[in-house]
Amino acid sequence: MDVVDRGEAVGGAQQRVRSDVLLTVTTAAAPVLWGTTYLVTTELLPEGRPLLVAALRALPAGLLLLAVTRRLPSGAWWWRAAVLGALNIGVFFALLFVAAYRLPGGVAATLGAVQPLVVAGLGAALLGQRVRPGTVVAGFAGVAGVALLVLRSTARLDVTGVVAGLAGAVVMALGVVLTARWGRPVPLLAFTGWQLTAGGLLLAPLALAVEGPLPRVDAGAVAGFVYLGLAGTALAYALWFRGVGRLPAARVSFLGLLSPVVAAVLGWVVLGQALNGWQVAGAALVLGSVLVAQRRPVAGPPAGAGGDAHTVPRAAATRTVGA
Repeated sequence: MDVVDRGEAVGGAQQRVRSDVLLTVTTAAAPVLWGTTYLVTTELLPEGRPLLVAALRALPAGLLLLAVTRRLPSGAWWWRAAVLGALNIGVFFALLFVAAYRLPGGVAATLGAVQPLVVAGLGAALLGQRVRPGTVVAGFAGVAGVALLVLRSTARLDVTGVVAGLAGAVVMALGVVLTARWGRPVPLLAFTGWQLTAGGLLLAPLALAVEGPLPRVDAGAVAGFVYLGLAGTALAYALWFRGVGRLPAARVSFLGLLSPVVAAVLGWVVLGQALNGWQVAGAALVLGSVLVAQRRPVAGPPAGAGGDAHTVPRAAATRTVGA
């Protein structure tokens, strides 16, 4: 009987590991899709309209998900959805816009790479998650890797741009942690729709005030908007929020470092942009930091596994952060 029980325990542990790996891979698909944004934006979409592009990515996708799911927030979730939509979508994109315009792209990306470290700190403060030394080491390695990948020696710093870049990382990190803390009261697509709609409603008037109405677009731009709205936004954020609800917050945030790697690889493969040895080393360092951050002791079932519950289990609040 003991042998049978041990065999069942081992089989259950192996199943949990497989489920955890699958969940991590599907969550990683979100930043991989985000990494295609640069290519689509530069090749297909109107120039100089980042806020309007962000609004047109978020709002139509959010309204589509609301129409499909027919679920609206209730009670406290009206303001919670608004807060999460602002942090994860609206305010984050606006700060990203300021940083992108006032800083070279490499500087902005490097500042954004501090997000896993911020998430680890906020997770310890708000979720009671313990930060392992490996998380800190992997976090600094990730920042160094992104810097090697995208930073240029001619980059100039602007105080406002630097503040906006760091604030964007903090805002997105807070959105990740609050999403994990508050859980998910409805099915995934409805939850995603709430946030995209809230963020899009915040971005739309700001975009019109700053950039004016959208100019006439061709078929390529329409295809680009459709791709970014459906794949790069609706699908990507649904996968991202699913991972945030079921995996430790810091582990999820490290997956976001895959985005600049994908963008650089696509620039090399599709646009013929050169990659030197330092950039290749930076990409390897980023991938190494992501892999290290995903390693953790297997202690019980993964958060959220084993059912269709929408909220994050209480045990998730005490899970260890990262590596």
